Amino acid sequence: MGIKKVWIEPGCISCGNCESVCPEVFYMDMESHVKEGVDFNKFAEGIKIAAEECPVEVIKYEAE
Repeated sequence: MGIKKVWIEPGCISCGNCESVCPEVFYMDMESHVKEGVDFNKFAEGIKIAAEECPVEVIKYEAE
């Protein structure tokens, strides 16, 4: 199963966990962001782990 879309919903607490789990997809400034132009399928496992481990459950993804 591939991933076609990843986004961050409002409510990020800037813990940095997503960036530490999957820096190829996520980056932090004041809040977490999803990098543009990334092949999400290459990093599907990291995206899923980041979403599962997000303490406020704001990381979302859409599977193909």
